[in-house]
Amino acid sequence: MELAWLWLRWQPNSALSRWYERRFGPGNKRARKVGIVALARKLLIALWRLVDQGEVPEGAEEKDWRLNVSSTARRHAKQAAATV
Repeated sequence: MELAWLWLRWQPNSALSRWYERRFGPGNKRARKVGIVALARKLLIALWRLVDQGEVPEGAEEKDWRLNVSSTARRHAKQAAATV
């Protein structure tokens, strides 16, 4: 479930996130909880396809996670990118 919430936060423009918002966004708290379970299941399938077939979920953006961790990690990531 946590991964599904994180997906919504970090991949807001993906097809899965848009589906969740369209279907469960305007609903009450209970509907959103039910929806996050449905999103988690869809996300599991999408990530399985990524691992198995290399198919990236529609609308997903690849981001460098190190840029979101800490200022030290951001500095190291920028230095590593500059040397490549």
